[in-house]
Formats: sequence, structure tokens, C-alpha cells
Amino acid sequence: MSSRIAPSGDQFRISAGGYEAVVTESGGALRSLTHAGRALLDGFDEHEMSPGGRGQLLVPWPNRVRDGQYTFGGRDLQLPLTEPKRHHASHGLARWVAWTPEEHTAGSVSLQYRLMAQTGYPWALDLHVLYDLSADGLTVTQTATNLSPEPAPYACGAHPYLSVGPGPVDSWELTLPASTRSITDDVLIPVGTEPVDGTPYDFRVARPLRDTELNGAFTDLARDERGVATVTLRDPSTGRAVALWVDEGIRWVLLYTADDVPATARRSIAVEPMTANADAFRSGVDLLALAPAGEPGDEVSVSWGVRAVDE
Repeated sequence: MSSRIAPSGDQFRISAGGYEAVVTESGGALRSLTHAGRALLDGFDEHEMSPGGRGQLLVPWPNRVRDGQYTFGGRDLQLPLTEPKRHHASHGLARWVAWTPEEHTAGSVSLQYRLMAQTGYPWALDLHVLYDLSADGLTVTQTATNLSPEPAPYACGAHPYLSVGPGPVDSWELTLPASTRSITDDVLIPVGTEPVDGTPYDFRVARPLRDTELNGAFTDLARDERGVATVTLRDPSTGRAVALWVDEGIRWVLLYTADDVPATARRSIAVEPMTANADAFRSGVDLLALAPAGEPGDEVSVSWGVRAVDE
């Protein structure tokens, strides 16, 4: 007789420096993250599937590919339409697969998944993720290695929802060091960019969200001397704050207040680190071409992380 498992499979618990996290076998997802007992993420319970992409890894592309159709290496390709209502291929091919643990210590866990060549994506990749906790918070490193004899298109992202309390988000202060935002059409595909100057989307100086609805990507990120850009949320009524940082390989951050999902609307904010914007397989903007296996450039790693901000 088979035994029951959680919908998200095995649960990998780690802790260090006052932080605790749970990573799941399904999708290598970050299910929860706390600091000193306070939730930093609006995650999901062990008895649930990840709703709304919560905590999932988005590879080998984040966000959407219009109609699931693109051309690469002289081939016209068709991906499965995993977002039927908008007729798109959404958030990659590894969200629901079983990732295999490689190493699990008290403060870190690494998982891997071999993405095999398939209809719409005829390249094989080794995917790897490391979640590492310390007194500085959580660091996530996502790595992909091309196993194919030809270049492979690649981009990646992740889908954490940040939280500084029970919500709604309207009174929370957002700091978003981005000077350019993506403009999308009615099915959320990019059609251009514009400076945030003079728009409701300029959060380069911290200010309350109020009734601003967010469901789009931002780029041209201001970075510190290490090349790190940081998004911060703060609840001024409690002083609680959380920050998500990205390294130089992550050029885009998408923010989403879930106004189109009544059950969770404005309860938290998805802050999604992405190496490329939506529809990169078609536009080519910031899309990586991993070199053939065994050649320089056949592997890429990027890092991002989440930490509590001193109250």
C-alpha cells in the first residue's frame, strides 16, 4: 500500500541566524520563510499545491511566451499552452516536477532537476538551486547547464510573495529602484517601455502603495557598489520591513498585487526576480543563449535573496 505525501512532495526544512525556511520537492519551491517567528513571505501550507505560483522557480523562461510560439536556431517551435485563458505558455517547464535533493544541511538545501528535450523545447538542461540561510537572510542561487550539442535559449526567475503583515498592502511603503517599466497589452505581453518619471509607478523614493495596482515588470535597476539592487516593503504602522535583492545577472523585477484574484487580492506583493522580461523567447530582449555542452558559456548562475530589515 502506498503512503500519502503532501501535494508539494517532500518538505526540506532549514534554519540559521534566526531564519527558518521550507523548500518543497515540487518545483524546488520556497514554501515559507520566517525570521524570529515572523513571516517574510505569503507562502502556502503543506497540505496545499502552490497557488498563484507562490515560491516557484521559473525556468527555462519566466512569465509568458505569446501563443507559446517562438523561433530559435532557425526552428519554429510550439510550447504547450499552460495559461489557456490568455493563450500563452507560462512560467517555464519545471514548476510542478519533482526536484531531487542533492545536499541537505541544517542551514541549506540544494536540489536538482534534469530537464529533458521535449516538444517546444528540444534541449536538455541540468537545473540546480541552492537555498542557503545565514544571519544575513536567505540567498537563492539558480544554475542551468546546457547538455545539448547546440545553443539553448534560457531565462529564469522566481515567484515569492513578500509580506510585512496581514495586509492589505495599501498602507505599505514600497521602495523600487527602477527607472523604467514595461508596458503590456491586454493579455500582459510587453509592447514597449517607458520611464517611470511622473507616473504612478515611480517608487524610487519610498512611498505608500495606496490604490496602485501592480502587474508588470521593471528594469534599469539602481545598484550598489556590488551590483546589487534591492526592493523593500515596509509597514509604517509596525516598522516591520522585508527586502528582496538581486545580483547583476537579474535585470528585471516584476511586481504583482493580485488585484485580479479576489481571494488574495492585495494581501501581499509578488516580487519576482527575472533575468529577462515576459516574451523574451520571441523578443530576444535579455534572452541568454547557453553555449553548446562543454563549451565556455554553457552554464549560467544568478542569485537573489530575502532578508528581514531591522525594525
